[in-house]
Amino acid sequence: MSAFIESKVLSVHHWTDTLFSFTCTRDPAFRFENGHFVMIGLMVDGKPLTRAYSIVSPNYEEHLEFLSIKVPNGPLTSRLQHIQVGDTVIHGRKSVGTLVTSSLRPGKNLYMFSTGTGLAPFMSLIRDPELYEQYDRLILTHTCREVGELAYHDLITNELPNNEFFGEQLKEKLTYYPTVTREAFRNQGRITDLIRNHKLFEDIKAAPLNPETDRVMICGGPAVLAETVELLRERGFKEGAAHTPGDYVIEKAFVEK
Repeated sequence: MSAFIESKVLSVHHWTDTLFSFTCTRDPAFRFENGHFVMIGLMVDGKPLTRAYSIVSPNYEEHLEFLSIKVPNGPLTSRLQHIQVGDTVIHGRKSVGTLVTSSLRPGKNLYMFSTGTGLAPFMSLIRDPELYEQYDRLILTHTCREVGELAYHDLITNELPNNEFFGEQLKEKLTYYPTVTREAFRNQGRITDLIRNHKLFEDIKAAPLNPETDRVMICGGPAVLAETVELLRERGFKEGAAHTPGDYVIEKAFVEK
């Protein structure tokens, strides 16, 4: 048996010159937890060329969806950005990842801090009806350089609140907080700065981060990951893992090449 599953591309959406997403067929045997990532890529010269991608689509969908940056000279993304409907991509047979609630202690509020394509795993999580049963409030932040990079903004704000299965819970419990660093927008600045100066909490009408009540998931670039973790540790948060649930978990597995 091959280590990879072949999937046909169903759709491609180019958000900006540097950001795109695509959907592909899903093998009925492929299972994953919302928040997981999988190795995905292309066959190049008869060999698999893959990178880790978080899965955007929730685990009950019949297709798979992925969000990717475009790196002009990136070994994979320089090729992947040109895929078209009907093309074949490959992905691993096993998904993994730390952005699962079983790695967190029970809490009242779940913060999901994302930058760029780090939004991907949270798109599957906020469409998981079970997540809304576990927390009183969910806060999803997404920080990008430009407004056009706020992928899925309209889906989150306009379509998901009307979902027949979880729309009412989402309207009641989810706070979506997009921020932009290089253009004018209703929320501006790096999320770490907005945590430090308390503007985030003022805007969403919440108390500052507290390990007694709050749980945190982080997915983004290495620099923002490190800085956010430092902020959490200063406030007494402890990292969680599969066998030792904690107050926060991080994921570094979205594609950068």
